Amino acid sequence: MAIQDDSSVALIPSAYGTSKVYSVIPSNGNGDFTFSRSGNATRVNKGGFIETMGTNVPRLDYPLIDGVVQDCPALLLEPSETNYQIRSEEFDNSAYQKTRSSITANQIVSPDGTLTADLFTEDTSNNSHYLYDTLVVSADSYTVSVFAKAKDRYKIKLRFDNVSTRRVASFDLNSGSIISTSNSTATIKQFPNNWYRCSITVTATAETFYNFIHILDDSGNEGYAGDGSSGLYIWGSQIERSSYLTSYIKTTSSQATRSADVCNKSGVESLLGQTEGTLFLEFVPLDTSALQILFQIRTTGSTNVGQVDIRFQSSQIRAFGSDNSGTTQFSIAGGSITAGTNYKAAIRYKTNDAKFYINGSSVGTDTSCSFTSSTKQQISFAENLSSFLPSIKVKQAIVFDEALSDSELATLTS
Repeated sequence: MAIQDDSSVALIPSAYGTSKVYSVIPSNGNGDFTFSRSGNATRVNKGGFIETMGTNVPRLDYPLIDGVVQDCPALLLEPSETNYQIRSEEFDNSAYQKTRSSITANQIVSPDGTLTADLFTEDTSNNSHYLYDTLVVSADSYTVSVFAKAKDRYKIKLRFDNVSTRRVASFDLNSGSIISTSNSTATIKQFPNNWYRCSITVTATAETFYNFIHILDDSGNEGYAGDGSSGLYIWGSQIERSSYLTSYIKTTSSQATRSADVCNKSGVESLLGQTEGTLFLEFVPLDTSALQILFQIRTTGSTNVGQVDIRFQSSQIRAFGSDNSGTTQFSIAGGSITAGTNYKAAIRYKTNDAKFYINGSSVGTDTSCSFTSSTKQQISFAENLSSFLPSIKVKQAIVFDEALSDSELATLTS
């Protein structure tokens, strides 16, 4: 029998409905999570296509490895974000200025399965070939992205800068690799049908910035003699005021905002260990910089009262517990972790016996903690249901109403 079978609540994302994510334990539905999100958001569906999910519909996102969709989805939870790039799928629109290049709209099937991807073609000039739009930005981090696919040309450059200080990254759409970066960080992710999502993250100054997309020649040169017919395909441009890339947000004539995903369950005090228990979370972090409460049980009311959680804080993953008076009983640092990597973390809480495990190993203990009954009533992926929301993909989230042994924690997190 698996250790998970002895849990009181087990969320292993596999089924959902509007405003609901179903738990496998308990089987009577008492542990099903409530879900909310105002407006649409996108996921990668089982066919590998980007799919728009409606208001209050959870996103069970399917992972991609080398462009191939995998079998087991994860619950995608993201805070609110805005795409500041208008006409995200309409590069033929006058919102984009074309320089020694042209756009032919709707030429091939895009990453969302519709015939909306555009052909981006160079002219015959011996110079650079690009398109761009402008945006007045604040002094902050921005992440800019576009989906691209090779045709006659297979190298592309993204720039998001004020021209005087170049912030750039170049990508190879045949090998799926980053060629080079300058004053930026970059990512490239493969989607089905040889599409790649290329992104660049920069630190901006408060002024007008230019969102450039360049075609490069086979040697990676920005300036070259075009032949008037070669090019590549592009779709889905996005500009976010963010230090990392989030799920795609479609825009038309105006900017668009994806609201936050909120997932929790109240009224479950009978399923929670009041003075001892264990929390287990298997997840993929999307961002590790901001304070985020990844998984928590607690009483209702003020912050840090009668709670146990797994969190990101001060650039570290950490296990935290407090008693009914709000006094911190343990705060165990588990070290830094890497965005995009799969982790299994578990915290055991019990008087004079708190232990934190990550990926099969103990990373910290506290033998002087004390817990009084605080009538823990709710489970959430947040602080007290809706604050300090996480940016993660949840693969498993499990609650035990008893403190697991060291060997059980090691097995569970291995």
